[in-house]
Amino acid sequence: MKALEHRCWVEIDLSALERNIGAIRASVPRDVRYISVVKADAYGHGLLQTVTKLMQSGVDIFAVANVKEAVAIRELGSGWPILILGPILPNEVDSVVDFDLIPVVSSVSEVQMLQDLAVKRGKSISVHLKVDTGMGRVGVWHSDCEEIIDVLLSSNSVLLTGVCTHFSCSDTDEAFSMHQRDTFIEIAKKVISKFPGDVLVHADNSASLEMFAGDNPFNAIRVGLLQFGTSAHRQSSLFKIAVEPVLGFYARVGLIKTLPKGTGVSYGREHVLKKDSTVAVITAGYADGIPTAASGRLSVLLKGKRCSVLGRVTMDQMVVDVTAIEDEISVGDKVTIVGHDGDSTIEITEFADCSKSIPWECLCSISKRVERLYLHLRDL
Repeated sequence: MKALEHRCWVEIDLSALERNIGAIRASVPRDVRYISVVKADAYGHGLLQTVTKLMQSGVDIFAVANVKEAVAIRELGSGWPILILGPILPNEVDSVVDFDLIPVVSSVSEVQMLQDLAVKRGKSISVHLKVDTGMGRVGVWHSDCEEIIDVLLSSNSVLLTGVCTHFSCSDTDEAFSMHQRDTFIEIAKKVISKFPGDVLVHADNSASLEMFAGDNPFNAIRVGLLQFGTSAHRQSSLFKIAVEPVLGFYARVGLIKTLPKGTGVSYGREHVLKKDSTVAVITAGYADGIPTAASGRLSVLLKGKRCSVLGRVTMDQMVVDVTAIEDEISVGDKVTIVGHDGDSTIEITEFADCSKSIPWECLCSISKRVERLYLHLRDL
């Protein structure tokens, strides 16, 4: 039986991922540790496949959102520290020891829970302290750090090996981000003075600030979307790095038809044709990761030409205007939703803008029914 062609799929270029890691590493001091953030199935790129490549590409530490993601990485290899960025739930705490994981702590109660576990299991547990410098999410509030630092100092089995924070608006408010940075640096220096050994100092959105300029304690970077080829923060000092998109998103032409002027296209008749038109039904919809918010805003690439989405995106399909290229296309042709086609490109940032969203959300929203193909398309 002949293999079926994919109706909707993504192509993930692992060679491009490897080159991106090299480019990012080359942009920061040599002794800076590289923390690769691969939460949410590596931002939709596939955790196991991308982590396997990252393990071969010089990553020092992995960071994930939860225990389940951490365990999946640990089962691939034992040589890499794994940082859990989200809070550890009580029923997950044994996994910290079982799989040699590093929790990020935000409260005295979390430290005490881990201390009790460490004593019970006869093990020591490494932790990083999260400082809330204005994000208002996880982390101990910056002016309340003294108590948790004292508790960590008195702990025999919970070892502080890192301190970190998260910038809330590094791409929109440079002044506030610098305030957060300065607040964090003051606390980080205090932590380093009190705890012997190698304490990692890092911040999320780290690429958005001149972290390593001047007298500061930063010795690690946490990198997420940038390693997958998207420079979403235009203010980033690393924005000029020549990273390559790792992911392309594709579908096919399922049907071509002509419709008369005045026809309403898709649900709600939100688009009514102003002239006789040729349209193509594309085999991808919101169940695949194309938001309904992109309706009437998104374009796709077909034969290297931009074609506008008409009307509302539906669960499994969308309709595009192909009047200008009707003689060039056939059912089954490849349609580029994100990626390159000839000299034309649709970047994930454009796709996100058309979707009234952000690149992180759009990548994570590409659903599981969309086949992931792992390729080495652009080897140099």
